[in-house]
Amino acid sequence: MGLVEDTPTGRLVFNVMSAFAEFERDMIVERTQEGKVIAKQREDFREGRPNKFSKKQIAHALGLLETHSYKEVENMTGISKSTLIRAKKKQEVAK
Repeated sequence: MGLVEDTPTGRLVFNVMSAFAEFERDMIVERTQEGKVIAKQREDFREGRPNKFSKKQIAHALGLLETHSYKEVENMTGISKSTLIRAKKKQEVAK
């Protein structure tokens, strides 16, 4: 389409295209929300990203932190330092 001229016809074409784009975006949001409502009806529904490591793996890594550094535990377990710090803070709050 190139540059839209600053003429009545150019503005009309731009407004029509903008209206279709806005309509399509609204339809995408509506379909997404409908899908979430249907998914929430399932018993095993969990919103968000699934955990990469199990609770057992995290507990093992936190146990290793008592005698090793974060870097050593990260190399041994493959669990990042930031994940270990977050899990340790979560464990301290739970106490």
